[in-house]
Amino acid sequence: MAIFYKKLASSMQKQNSILSVGLDQWNLDANKKIVEATHDLVCAYKPNSAFYEAEGAKGIEALKKICEYIQKNYPEIPIILDAKRADIGNTNNGYVKFIFDYLNVDAVTLHPYLGHEAIQPFLDRKDKGSIILCHTSNPGAGEFQDLLVDGKPLYQRVAMKVVNEWNKNENCLLVVGATYPEEMKIVRSIAPDMPFLVPGIGVQGGDVEATVKAGVDSRGMGAIINSSRGIIFASDPREEATNLRNEINKYRGGK
Repeated sequence: MAIFYKKLASSMQKQNSILSVGLDQWNLDANKKIVEATHDLVCAYKPNSAFYEAEGAKGIEALKKICEYIQKNYPEIPIILDAKRADIGNTNNGYVKFIFDYLNVDAVTLHPYLGHEAIQPFLDRKDKGSIILCHTSNPGAGEFQDLLVDGKPLYQRVAMKVVNEWNKNENCLLVVGATYPEEMKIVRSIAPDMPFLVPGIGVQGGDVEATVKAGVDSRGMGAIINSSRGIIFASDPREEATNLRNEINKYRGGK
């Protein structure tokens, strides 16, 4: 089992949780408070790069510092940078250096549209996770993802490609949105053992029971179910995270 898979599985087991919290705000002090309120309830943290980039240099500094804070105080909890990168040539090398060497995060979200060539520099980092967009949670996801390619929707072709060809280092995951549980069931049948990152719970409207039952693997693990705004902007983030973690755990064994 590759390094990121091991770290993720260990975190899920130790925390008895497949909940991730999205740190979708650039305020460092606020993020620290969220981490302190939830560090024993989550399997991962997922800062979204856009919220930090929007603030320029001070935002990038805040992103670096919250990553360092988690790495110092809770090194067993993986950090996933939601950045949706993938490009060609030296551009990718720059992304890899910033994400994996400067920020030292454990995994990053990537889009597959440019093909294996664009993903390769990320895949080559055997110690890190490459999380490929497969079927996203936004309402317009099907505009391209449902297009038929040789009789199968494109999102299924992506899943098949990642499982059968791109995962040689056992460091690939798939993004499958909570708002499409039926599609998630299909992707799980294609990728029975591959971890999923699952956005769309909470504000975006994903149903917890349907999502968990469709997304977890045969062990009741393998799905990183993320909530961002629903937790970080709650009046009591710890209570909100506890309730969601407990609700998720009700359904983890019930495939």
